[in-house]
Amino acid sequence: MKFFILLLIGMKKVFHKITAFVLAFVVLFSTISFTINMHYCGDILVDTAIFHKAKGCGMEMEAFIPTSKPVIQKTPCCKDQHILVKGQDELQTSLDKTTINHQEYVAIAMIYSYLNLFESLPKEPLSFKEYSPPDVIPDIQVLHQVFII
Repeated sequence: MKFFILLLIGMKKVFHKITAFVLAFVVLFSTISFTINMHYCGDILVDTAIFHKAKGCGMEMEAFIPTSKPVIQKTPCCKDQHILVKGQDELQTSLDKTTINHQEYVAIAMIYSYLNLFESLPKEPLSFKEYSPPDVIPDIQVLHQVFII
């Protein structure tokens, strides 16, 4: 029984560490902004890139160089699409901007978590309380000081 209680306490500590780690990543990734770049050739997605420009398919239209000959302009078949995923910019870091209700909640949560640190293990009943100790058998050789040499 004691083993299972210690196992549950160990699992509780591991669960708290995992939860803290996950919440730290949630805060980190909710504040990061990034861009997703996609390059389409016609209606087919050719390349996708995060944090940098997507590579083209090699069919991009060259820059128009004016010449004396009339040139027929082709409509470009390639297009680039940019998706901006904006992170959260406003994080509340101090308690002075909170309302009274939030401060009460934080105080109660801190007191509750502090008091839970001092939970004691449940006392198990002593299973050997009703049994008498074993009889002590005296060592006869030591009692009579007779040793075989």
